[in-house]
Amino acid sequence: MKRAYSADTRTSALPLVLRDITKRFRKKRERRPGASSDKANGIVTALSSVSLELKRGEIYGLLGPNGSGKSTLVRIVSTLLIPDAGSAAVFGWDVVRDAAMVRRLVNRVSVEASFFKKLSAVENLLFVARLYGLEPSEAIARAHEMLATLGFPMDRIHDSVENLSRGQQQKIAIARGLFTSPTLLLLDEPTTGLDPQSKRDVHGFLRAIMANHDATILFTTHDMEEADRLCHRVGIMADGKIVAEGAPDDLKARARSDARPAPTLEDVFIELTGKSLQAEETRA
Repeated sequence: MKRAYSADTRTSALPLVLRDITKRFRKKRERRPGASSDKANGIVTALSSVSLELKRGEIYGLLGPNGSGKSTLVRIVSTLLIPDAGSAAVFGWDVVRDAAMVRRLVNRVSVEASFFKKLSAVENLLFVARLYGLEPSEAIARAHEMLATLGFPMDRIHDSVENLSRGQQQKIAIARGLFTSPTLLLLDEPTTGLDPQSKRDVHGFLRAIMANHDATILFTTHDMEEADRLCHRVGIMADGKIVAEGAPDDLKARARSDARPAPTLEDVFIELTGKSLQAEETRA
């Protein structure tokens, strides 16, 4: 799959470098009688001094429950949010100062992907193709190829998106995000809502993209088993911080004991945070 543009990467630079990234949000609270306006507005720290480096050609998983800061980090890297402190660079380009260049190098797929709901799967992809200047014949062929590879039912490629299932819509979002073969893929829980077979289709496709097109992938998920199967390294996030990082097998080795000879990443999470991921998800 040929790139639709010439990505201007700096050959000696890492795909992603974060240094002490902090992001806070002001949370509107219900004002009680007699309370001051300052107390009515609380400050929530979504990210607290997060540092991270991605190596070329790896799939790096950010693991943690909803509300742990994963999506906020992805939005900063994709230039949708500006950090309050710290720095972030994509192939040496600062995400704030060089935002236009960064956008050429990354694509983001999010669980809350939006579409032109009246258009079909193919029409949504062709719209993206026009933005990148692809020839219609090449774009149509690529759209069919990507949707088929992702296991999308080809007899429904001309149905309007609003009539498709949640899982089918998410496959369109993934195809759209990878349509131009970006150098850094930011995948924010892209397999949420997919059945097990569809997840396997996506995993295989991501491995092929990474291997064949020199891509690096940042993959967020709260699915520990998925991260274990897919990622070369993972960072476990809790309360806006990365509390552990390493290859899945290395992280699991930290939690190994006589009483627990075959720990899972869920066991690692509980040991590091003192919390059950299931309980965290319920609370979020």
